[in-house]
Amino acid sequence: MPRAMLRLPISSTAKIMYARMLDDVLANGIEDMNGILFICFPIVELSAALSRSTMTVKRSLNELEAAGLIVRVRQGFGEPNKIYVLIPRTEG
Repeated sequence: MPRAMLRLPISSTAKIMYARMLDDVLANGIEDMNGILFICFPIVELSAALSRSTMTVKRSLNELEAAGLIVRVRQGFGEPNKIYVLIPRTEG
């Protein structure tokens, strides 16, 4: 997990989720047409991977998006969102 994450005012669940998604994008990321890596991680699967409820996962995703750590791109109905995991800037 990037050191800059430790100072961010987000929940510990959101931090763990970010680390999990960052690991997944680095290991199994899919390139979009611009060559930028993203992942498709359905909420139910993310919930199971983190042993958290779907409501907690949705709340944590909103936290990460509000903090500028992920960007979610909506797909068609019934399809998981594309999630672009961003790297936080270091302070100073």
